[in-house]
Amino acid sequence: MSLTTLGLELPTDPRWVNIAAMKIGDILIDHAYCEQKAASSCISLIVHYPEKAKLVEVLTPIVSEEWGHFQRVLKELRKRNIPLGRQRKDEYVGRLLKLVRNKGDYEEALLDRLLLCALIEARSCERFKLLSESLDDDALTKFYRELMISEAGHYRTFIELAEEYIPVDIVRKRWKELLASEAEIMKELEPRADRMH
Repeated sequence: MSLTTLGLELPTDPRWVNIAAMKIGDILIDHAYCEQKAASSCISLIVHYPEKAKLVEVLTPIVSEEWGHFQRVLKELRKRNIPLGRQRKDEYVGRLLKLVRNKGDYEEALLDRLLLCALIEARSCERFKLLSESLDDDALTKFYRELMISEAGHYRTFIELAEEYIPVDIVRKRWKELLASEAEIMKELEPRADRMH
């Protein structure tokens, strides 16, 4: 899974994977909460847009899948005798959320929320790939390879849903804008050992 395939403009700082490998317990804790939030985001979209039949149909199984990922990360934590602990502030997602146009146009808000989910899935996919290629733990490399494939599918699903409800040219224009903004955010954030993003 390449950066080009995912559309991301800026690769993860190469220092991140080395730091993450040394602090894998912290990464797993943050990852658990990321999966929980991914499931919650899909539920929120279903609650806010129940009239969008395709969206409800497509996102309902993703809720279950993301919750299943949360359970799998918890299992990895238990294997290592690491408690889940408290959720940590996710500066990356917090800054992305500021880009969502929530006021005014209903369709604009839907577009931004779907594309934001696609963007987070794409970045997660890239990070899972790095972990799957760099960790010394065979079980975790397999685990992250499986999740990388899953996240890539989710990324495409959110793009396709956006194109289901919004004209394709508008989706592509906004996607490029969000990709450029995400690259700027990535440049400004220091790689953290206790964060998946």
